[in-house]
Amino acid sequence: MNKLLLSIDVARLAADDYVGFTFFVGCMAMMAASAFFFLSMNSFDKKWRTSILVSGLITFIAAVHYWYMRDYWSGFQESPVFFRYVDWVLTVPLMCVEFYLILKVAGAKKSLMWRLIFFSVIMLVTGYFGEAVDRDNAWLWGLISGIAYFVIVYDIWFGQAKKLAVAAGGDVLAAHKTLCWFVLVGWAIYPLGYMAGTPGWYDGLADLGLQMDVIYNIGDAINKIGFGLVVYNLAVQASKKTEA
Repeated sequence: MNKLLLSIDVARLAADDYVGFTFFVGCMAMMAASAFFFLSMNSFDKKWRTSILVSGLITFIAAVHYWYMRDYWSGFQESPVFFRYVDWVLTVPLMCVEFYLILKVAGAKKSLMWRLIFFSVIMLVTGYFGEAVDRDNAWLWGLISGIAYFVIVYDIWFGQAKKLAVAAGGDVLAAHKTLCWFVLVGWAIYPLGYMAGTPGWYDGLADLGLQMDVIYNIGDAINKIGFGLVVYNLAVQASKKTEA
């Protein structure tokens, strides 16, 4: 038994390793959120179950990646850039899908969903190129990524998505506004982290160093779990009105 325990490679965290600690806590928090969303699915009408399912998938995918990122950090003491972008390229488009799902009640078409997914993928792929592949031109890749991000922001705040939310009104409009704030404020940490991790005219931000991993980890958990809780609350409110 002792030999078995000794053969297991256990990642150890120092008491002052705040990056590793936030990786671990983020993983556990998002795994717990996944269980909550999956187990609550059958409590709602069929039209809301897909939204709750997607919320659970977002946090579950993130939890798995955070487990690997914690091990990577423990082994190399380096920011797990590759794993972060793999996580984001799966979860961020799903977060965009949530806008489509809650706006279906107002007649949202799949073209809106695919538009948001397209720009989210462009935002992430170009961000990865700038941070990990072509760092000499990080400013250019960051600019393209930023443009894609602002297209998403425009669409949900002022474009077709906003019009559909207004048409739906009530709880849907309130949920849409909250999700918009997550994208505008919550997602703002990612461009900041990009600039802190790449060379360019913004070199002063590099002083943030590994603190950005702590900010990323906390921000990821808040953004992803928060997204799901907004959708969950919308489903609860809508179900109450249906029952009444």
